[in-house]
Formats: sequence, structure tokens, C-alpha cells
Amino acid sequence: MSNQPYEGYDPYQQPQQQPGPQQWGYDEQQYATQQWQGQTWETQTHAPVPPAPPVPSAAETAYLQPQSYERPYAPEQPQPQPQQPQHAYAAAQAPAPAPAPAGSDQGYGPATVAGNARITDAQRARLEGRSPIIEPGMQPALLTALLGVLLAVTAQVSTYALVVPLVALQAVTAAGWFRLNGMWPARQGIALAFLGGVTADVTVLVAGRDQAPAAILGPLGVWVLLTLVLQLRSHADPDTRMYGLMATVASSALAIIATGYLGADTDAVTVGAAAVAVAVLARALPLPTPASVVVALLAATGAGIAVGGMTGVGTRGALIGVAAGVCALIGHRVASYDYPSRFVHFTAGVALPLAAAAPVIWILH
Repeated sequence: MSNQPYEGYDPYQQPQQQPGPQQWGYDEQQYATQQWQGQTWETQTHAPVPPAPPVPSAAETAYLQPQSYERPYAPEQPQPQPQQPQHAYAAAQAPAPAPAPAGSDQGYGPATVAGNARITDAQRARLEGRSPIIEPGMQPALLTALLGVLLAVTAQVSTYALVVPLVALQAVTAAGWFRLNGMWPARQGIALAFLGGVTADVTVLVAGRDQAPAAILGPLGVWVLLTLVLQLRSHADPDTRMYGLMATVASSALAIIATGYLGADTDAVTVGAAAVAVAVLARALPLPTPASVVVALLAATGAGIAVGGMTGVGTRGALIGVAAGVCALIGHRVASYDYPSRFVHFTAGVALPLAAAAPVIWILH
């Protein structure tokens, strides 16, 4: 069956040619174009379309002179070299900057194709043979002493007054521990640890000081289980989940055992908190480390004896004072680990000495 719609349908009145690959493609293109033009350009104002020139054959175009395409262009003339290189070339040829010396504050090595990670302050200290430990210093020690004095004074006022500085201690402990472990921001873990400490506080207030062991250990076990469940639901890799689990459990434990200030006798809390305040201040003095430790322990013992004599603790104040001083120095040393940041010094450096001394005060009251 012949293609009746195409017969005689030649708007340009071209002579009949033998159908070939180019001719069939040309007819189809003209057909498609004519159908589109019939819908939009069929007006009386337009002039008739002139016939299209015939398409030259392959034989006619095979031996075209290449000079016809070169005639409009002048032959290339050798261009003089510029006196100054271009900006991109000058930047590429510029010598690379020398690497920063080891003691500078830049902290970056020379640029490489593969990249160069920033060397940490602790790694630089090890390479230079220095200790990677930086102690908090006098300002965090003053804050620790202030918080310790608040605990000592409010313990003599009432149990509910003691809750105010205790809650602040638990919040700073939770935030500082995560930052000390390099996990920041960790809002979920910080909130979970702080909530565990507040839960233990409420439990002790409701159950009473006599039921403090169960009121403190109960929330601690529940929070460990809760942290384990939350980490199992995490989509992080196993190493990250284990690291987060350990950090969250440790932070929650520190915040919860700080509730020992509520479970201990008020006089013992006053003695222990005062001993921690004095020990941290003595430790921040510009002395050699062994001498500073000895002075801090002697100061804590003296504070325990002095404050114990003013309260009903008596001679037990010396034991509570030296024990609280040892725990305070341990917390102080932990907060100094591996070049911590200033934020760590003003959180973990302030809170860990007091938080670490809480269970000892609770046991020895």
C-alpha cells in the first residue's frame, strides 16, 4: 500500500528524485515542519516561502578548496612575548610558602595534593619532647573554690538550699566530661547525664537521707541500662557507638554520684567541700608538681581539722579532709589530660574535683 498522504505533497515544487537516505530524512523533516507551520503561520500577511536551494551532493563537497575557509583570516604572525607573565602563570610559578616553624601558632603544614591534617597541640608537644598535660590554672581553681564554699555554706542552711549549687555542679560535670573526651556537640548525652543526676537528687529528697544508698545506686543502674539501649539504636559505626557508650555512662555516673552530697551528713559535707576548695587552690600555686601535690594535701588536711573543729565532726575532719583532697587532686589531674581546651578547664576542671570527692564524703560521714 503506497503512502497516499505524501503523494504530491511538495510545498517547494522540487523535482522528483530517487529516494535515498538523505532524501527520506529531508522529506520527513519538511513534513514535520509543514505540519507545525500549518498551525501557526497560516496567515495572509506572510510572504510565500521561497524554494530552498538544492542540497549539494557528496561528490560536489568532497573536493572543496580549504583555502576558501582560510581567506577571511590573516596568517598568524609571531606575537612578542610579554614582559610580565599573566596572573595565573605568575601564581603557578610563584614559590610555595615555607612551612611554619614548630613553635608558631599556625599549626598547619605545607599544602599537599593529598591533604595535610592539622597537628594537634598534644602531638606537637610530644614531637618537641614536652609534656602534653596542661593544668587548669588559678581561674578555674577559684571557681572550684567558690562552688565548694557554696556547698559548704548551703549544707548548713538546709537540704533544699544545698540542691542549688549541687545541680549547677552536675550540669557542669556532664558538659565538661563530654568535651574532655572530644565529643562536642553531644547535647543528647549531656542532657541524659544531667537528667540522671537530677533524678538521683529528687529520689534522695523523697526517700530521705537514710535511704540514700538505694536512692543513688538505683538511678545509676537505670541510667546505665538506658544509655545502653540508646547506643544500640544508634546508626553509627561500632567503634563510635562504643566510645559514645563509655563517655555517656561515665558522665552519668559522675553526675549521679555527686548526689552523695545530699546523702551525707551536713557537717561532713561542709568539711569535705571546704577541704576540696583549699586543696585545689594550693594545687594551682606556681610550684613544682611534687611540691604542689604535697602542699595541697597538707592544706586539705588542715582545712578538715579546722572546719571539723567548728562543726560536730571533730577529729574525723582530718580523715575526711585528706580523703577529699586526694579525690580532688585526681579529678584535677583528669581535667588536665592531653592539652584540653579552655572550655574544658572551666567545666571539667571546675567540677571534677568536687564530683570525685562526693562519694568519699558520703562514705566517711
